[in-house]
Amino acid sequence: MINLQDKIDMMTSKFQKIFNNHKSVIGMIHVEALPGTPKHHLSIPQIIDKALDEAKLYKEGGIDALMIENMHDVPYLKNDVGHEISSLMTLIAYLIKQETSLPLGIQILAGANKAAMAAALNSGADFIRAEGFVFGHIADEGYIDSNAADLLRYRKQIGADHIAVFTDIKKKHSSHAITQDLDITEMAHAAEFFLADGVIVTGMHTGAAADTSDLEKLQNTTRLPKIVGSGITIDNIQDFINLADAFIVGSYFK
Repeated sequence: MINLQDKIDMMTSKFQKIFNNHKSVIGMIHVEALPGTPKHHLSIPQIIDKALDEAKLYKEGGIDALMIENMHDVPYLKNDVGHEISSLMTLIAYLIKQETSLPLGIQILAGANKAAMAAALNSGADFIRAEGFVFGHIADEGYIDSNAADLLRYRKQIGADHIAVFTDIKKKHSSHAITQDLDITEMAHAAEFFLADGVIVTGMHTGAAADTSDLEKLQNTTRLPKIVGSGITIDNIQDFINLADAFIVGSYFK
C-alpha cells in the first residue's frame, strides 16, 4: 500500500524528471488570438509560425523549458473553450516539441484543464498549468470551481499519468474572498493532499511579482516543488532563487 509520503516522493520525482536543472526558467509563449475569439486576425499558419519563431529564440537563448498559453483569447471562456482552440493549441505544442525537444507545458484559459491535459498527451508535452485545482475562486470570467477530482480521473482514463499538473494557488486576476480564512499554506496542503505535482505562486496580476513571504511560508509546510508564476525579472530573481524550484517568465522577455 502506498502512503501519502510515497505519493509526495513520486510527485517530486515527476518534477525532477522534467527539469534536469534544479532551478529552471520556463519561457512563456503567449500564442496569438485563436480562431473564433474577438481579437483573432492572423491566419493559422501565421499563428503557428509566430509561436515557433518565439520557441526557437528561447532555445537559442538557453532557456530550460517552454510553456504555451492562449493569453490573447480575451474575453476568456470558462472551462469549455471549443475544439477550434484546443486542436490548434495541440498542433502548436506538437510542432514546438518537435522543433526544440525542450520540456513543454500547456495552459488553456480559462480553467480548461482537461483540454490542456488532452493537448499535452497528444502533443508530447510534459506538464500543464491548472487553474482551480483546489478551492474555488472568482476570476474575471466568473466562478471557477475546484476540479482536481475530475482532472486527475481524466488523466488516468486517457493514460496520461506521466504528465505533471502544476497548479496555481491564490491565483492571479482573481478574488479569494470566499476562502479568506485560508492562507497560502492551507492551499498548498490541499494541493498536496489532492495529488498536484507542484504549486505555482504569483502576484496579483500578470507581470506582478509574487510576495516572497508567501514562498517563505511554504518552505517548511509542503514538499511539493514551488514555481514562481509571474513578475520575475533580472532585477528580482535573486530574491526568489532560494525560495522556488522553477520560474515561469513571459512578460519580462517580451
